[in-house]
Amino acid sequence: MATASVVSNNKMNNKMNNKMNNKMNNKMDNKYFFEVLKDTFSKLSPLEMIHNPVMFVVEIGTVVTLVFTIGSVGRPAFSYELLVTIILFFTILFATFAESYAEARGRAQADFLRRTKSFTKARLLDASGASKMVDAGELRRGDRVVVEAGDIIAGDGVVVNGVGSVDESAITGESAPVLKTKDDAVTGGTTLLSDRLIVEVTANPGETFLDRMIALVEGASRQKTPNEIALSALLGVLTLIFVLVVVTLVPQASYYGPHATDITTMVALLVCLIPTTIGALLSAIGIAGMNRVAQVDVVAKSGRAVEAAGDIDVLILDKTGTITVGNRMATEFMPLSGVSLAELAESALLSSLADTTPEGRSVVELAQDVLKDRAIPEGNGEPVPFSAHTRMSGIDLTDGRQIRKGAVSAIVEITEAHTKDDLTKLAEAVAGEGGTPLAVEIDGRALGVIRLKDIVKSGLKQRFDDFRKMGIRTVMATGDNRITAAVIAQEAGVDDFIAELKPEDKIDVIKKDQSEGKLVAMTGDGTNDAPALAQADVGLAMNSGTMAAKEAGNMIDLESNPTKLLDVVMVGKQLLITRGALTTFSIANDVAKYFAIIPAMFATVPTLSVLGKLNIMGLKTPHGAILSALIFNALIIPALIPFAIRGVKYRAESADHMLARNIFNWGVLGVIIPFIGIWGIDHVLGLFGLA
Repeated sequence: MATASVVSNNKMNNKMNNKMNNKMNNKMDNKYFFEVLKDTFSKLSPLEMIHNPVMFVVEIGTVVTLVFTIGSVGRPAFSYELLVTIILFFTILFATFAESYAEARGRAQADFLRRTKSFTKARLLDASGASKMVDAGELRRGDRVVVEAGDIIAGDGVVVNGVGSVDESAITGESAPVLKTKDDAVTGGTTLLSDRLIVEVTANPGETFLDRMIALVEGASRQKTPNEIALSALLGVLTLIFVLVVVTLVPQASYYGPHATDITTMVALLVCLIPTTIGALLSAIGIAGMNRVAQVDVVAKSGRAVEAAGDIDVLILDKTGTITVGNRMATEFMPLSGVSLAELAESALLSSLADTTPEGRSVVELAQDVLKDRAIPEGNGEPVPFSAHTRMSGIDLTDGRQIRKGAVSAIVEITEAHTKDDLTKLAEAVAGEGGTPLAVEIDGRALGVIRLKDIVKSGLKQRFDDFRKMGIRTVMATGDNRITAAVIAQEAGVDDFIAELKPEDKIDVIKKDQSEGKLVAMTGDGTNDAPALAQADVGLAMNSGTMAAKEAGNMIDLESNPTKLLDVVMVGKQLLITRGALTTFSIANDVAKYFAIIPAMFATVPTLSVLGKLNIMGLKTPHGAILSALIFNALIIPALIPFAIRGVKYRAESADHMLARNIFNWGVLGVIIPFIGIWGIDHVLGLFGLA
């Protein structure tokens, strides 16, 4: 009943998650709508706006035009100056709305995660071994709790006793349960489906992965990345340059008469010259990028790591637990001449019934599959546990037979002389193909070999092909021997492999690539991977790995999928491309606004009537042209919010093709669309007598 209830709850959680995502993708509910409005106006504070130099200049310009508007009450210019002020106000309002909207999407995800986190009770063990119920918020690092089937695991920790199946769908979205045994990490908010675990808590309240993910998607700990800082500096410099241009233009234009140096018009010129579009959307693009990483179930500890992922050149992967499932599994029974497959499978099964290791369980499963058409024998007898001294395990049956399974060299010593050579040759053949042989014998008679093999996780080869198309080189780094490493590397489809490495050797490999100017990403799950994860530019640790690995990495994959880095790379590249595309568009559409504002400013100056030839859009009046350009400048910001939030689509292609495509698509569109938009707005204003 507990399991059925848990499954029902998980389905409900998944439906809630889908519903939340759909709602945020299509429209915000009333709660988030009013939150966005509140944040939009609160961000108008100069203390907030000063961090965005482009929009800060627009805000100052709005205040200036407001002062002149108040001073022109009752004059003919009042309506024109009032309209300019209103348009400028909505320009900065749309800019703060873009950032608030992006942050609201993050809060929606965070609220769902909080529902996952919910108030949970835990069975805390005291020093005497007795348990008592406490709130999950009272648990501290080092506490031990008992988790029964159907319980929600109260906090992040490590299994110290027991074996159980854990449903992690509430955190990762994966419906398949995960088997957790001793020393495996568990995440707070997941549910134990079967058996009983004793878990040692490894994180204090507020420090869990779920807490980190909530902070991430809310943007509370988000910092600007180097690329974003550099772009902000560029926009700041451009803004300063155009401020100087407009200021110096005033005395030059005054030569032709006071009508050419109208302050309101000069402010409008400045706002149209500076890159307000990208300045308004820059923060929203960064926040949306961080949110997209959270949506693929990756906890990023910094925005720097997300952006670096978009530029990586080399991906280094650990083998065991990352490329492979983590444990060698029985894949084939290889009987000696004169021994039937069924006899070998039956003996291997009996010798493994008491073997609780993953390898032992895989032998039982393989034997049951081989013997599916036969009656499975009962293992009545005394199990013989594995001993490092004998390097064997097995069973002494009640009928007097003794079955042993273990290292080939150990089994060879107790078997009949005439089978030793055949058994050794068979084992060498398995080892030569990258497998691990286990020999089986019964009463001194060798039966054959069990082939144990590292199992490569499904879907890796195709994903590595995708990495290759993106120009990313994949390298498997392992401490295994070269033969085993070569077999796994070929099966997984990596570009290269390095075998027989010690933990410090992995650091040297990363440093070598970094010294050549390459950005390196590393995925791993073990304590021995921690130094390399810390050294790499992007360190993606598996959530199923050790605490040391997760602390060392700057990203944690909640689904423990080594190819998840491809999704992170896609998000990183999408973030960079989106920022570049919208910057190109923003600068390009200034060209059209020049042709609207400059001719309009001097159209009434007889000595500069030649500038009228630049009025290629045929705008009717100077004031109409200025208002049309400002309205377009304001409206293009909310129009581009969906592109900033969703991101520009990334395609696996060379940097040259990508640059050419973005310049053509966004640069050309950035010139054409404003011409059409300003011309259309000017005609609409003419219908109302405003142009």
